Amino acid sequence: MREKIGKDDFVLGFVPHHNHGSVDYTGISANHVHQCLDVTSPPIQTQDGSHIHYTEGYVLFEDGHTHHYRAYSGPAIPIGNGMHVHYYDFHTSEDSGHSHHVKGVDHPAPGSK
Repeated sequence: MREKIGKDDFVLGFVPHHNHGSVDYTGISANHVHQCLDVTSPPIQTQDGSHIHYTEGYVLFEDGHTHHYRAYSGPAIPIGNGMHVHYYDFHTSEDSGHSHHVKGVDHPAPGSK
């Protein structure tokens, strides 16, 4: 039987099957913002022993339109208690004559790297 890992369990090292969620707002452009609800891909290991995540999707409909995005996170950032996060920083597609900047940190996931 496979052991389940809870959100409060300390996990050293890399957890190969995980993803991250995030809830954020875009920067203001054309006098409005969009909410960005996201879940990443599984991890993509990097040559330095860390990992990143890919994500793509649409920000929520606002002001008569939406925007698409495709992005990679930064490497894992250990935050203690066997958890880590990733920084993200990207621009959406240009629609209705403008785009939006999105940056922040995703929700923690198990694994110290």
